[in-house]
Amino acid sequence: MIKIQKTDFDISVELKLLTTGNINIGGVASFVGLVRENSDGEEILTMTLEHYPGMTEKILQKLECEALDRWSLENLLIIHRYGELNPGDQIVLVITTSAHRSAAFESCQFLIDRLKNGAPFWKKEKTVRGTRWVEAKEEDREADERWQNIIKY
Repeated sequence: MIKIQKTDFDISVELKLLTTGNINIGGVASFVGLVRENSDGEEILTMTLEHYPGMTEKILQKLECEALDRWSLENLLIIHRYGELNPGDQIVLVITTSAHRSAAFESCQFLIDRLKNGAPFWKKEKTVRGTRWVEAKEEDREADERWQNIIKY
C-alpha cells in the first residue's frame, strides 16, 4: 500500500492496520525517517518536500511490486509526506511484514534505500542563511546500486 500525504501518520495505527487478523505474519520491520535539526553544520528551520503527483505514485508502486517480487511478504506499506515540515517531524514510514524476519528486514531496507535515491521527491532546507535544495548523497546512490546488482531470490 502506498500513501503520499501532507498529514502526519501514527505508526502504531498503521502497524495495527497492516497486521490485524493476519496470523501468517512472523516478522515485522519498519523504518521511520525524521527531519533533522542540523544538516552540513547548519540549523534547519524547515524542510519542504515537493513531488510530482502521478509520477511519484507510479514509481512507488513499481518499487512495491519489485519488493513483492523479490521477497515473500504478507504486506507492505510506504507513507511519504510532502509539504513544509519542521525538525523532528516524520517524513517517511516503511513497514514490511512476512512469515520470517529476514524477508521483513531485507525488504524494508531495500525499499528505504530505493526510495532515498529513486523516488521523485525534492527537498528544500530553510536555514538562517536562506534556502537550499538537498543534493543526493553518494552513499545513497551506492546503496541503491547495490540493490540493483543483487539477483532476485
